[in-house]
Amino acid sequence: MARAVLAQADIVPRQLIMVAVTIGPGSFTGIRAALSLAHGIALAAKVPIVGVTVGEALTVPDNGRQQWVAVDTRRGRVFLDRGFGVAAVELDALPDPGGPVSLAGDAAIAVASRLAARGVDVLLLPGRMPSPAGVAAAARRRSSAGPDTRSVQPLYVDLPEARPATRA
Repeated sequence: MARAVLAQADIVPRQLIMVAVTIGPGSFTGIRAALSLAHGIALAAKVPIVGVTVGEALTVPDNGRQQWVAVDTRRGRVFLDRGFGVAAVELDALPDPGGPVSLAGDAAIAVASRLAARGVDVLLLPGRMPSPAGVAAAARRRSSAGPDTRSVQPLYVDLPEARPATRA
């Protein structure tokens, strides 16, 4: 599949200058699979790998509003990125932004409706899921800021739900 995607994009590994990947938040299995593939491609191509958050990949140019990214946890909560970290927040306990807010992410509509019901000035942004272009742009911003010394590892907000099997 990776070879087919690279071929469709008309890219051969020796042409790569960097591999960009989202580190989360999101599905535990999806994040781990994507990171494994990205690390493998970067290692094979001998290029750096840059990890960006979903929030970084969905960020738009400054529009004078707080920018929030809301990712659905499918448990009545969202992973809420307000630009200074990500937290799991109950939909019925969203923080007060204290001013106008822009919202992106796959849970943006649910968050926007709750905030609007409280009288908050909300602007829905079009991004629901990170696009390849958004991930690449975020990686370019991150790498242009200087060497990225953090390791490209999963961003987990919640503990994994998988538990070892117990013997009866």
